[in-house]
Amino acid sequence: AEAAPERSYREQIEFLNPIAQPLASRKLTRKLYKCIKKASKHKQIRRGVKEVQKFINKGEKGIVVLAGDTLPIDVYCHIPIMCEDRSLPYAYIPSKSDLGAAAGSKRPTCVIMIKPHEEYEEAYTECWEEVSALPLPL
Repeated sequence: AEAAPERSYREQIEFLNPIAQPLASRKLTRKLYKCIKKASKHKQIRRGVKEVQKFINKGEKGIVVLAGDTLPIDVYCHIPIMCEDRSLPYAYIPSKSDLGAAAGSKRPTCVIMIKPHEEYEEAYTECWEEVSALPLPL
């Protein structure tokens, strides 16, 4: 099985599902990937719907990053509501395979929570502020 050729941000946007709002810009998407890479080095990420859901319920703080091309949406459509209830910032990025790759996994991932850590505090704070500033869907 050959690896699929890299798709550009613009190409990936065509595959978004209907609930992928707020969508991170190309620049913010890159920053989030970098932050996820740093966080996964320090084991500071939560990966997958079950795990992220569990830690949101426990009151853990972090940035929630969701993949916008996940189908069926029923898999994870409750996560944004949980984030809003606990005022956690969340954003969609275009590709689940890129999200998985950023987390150092060969498998696609539909949701990741980035936890704060002093090793990458600057990158984390920047992402937190930009994601928090995104307009929430109505």
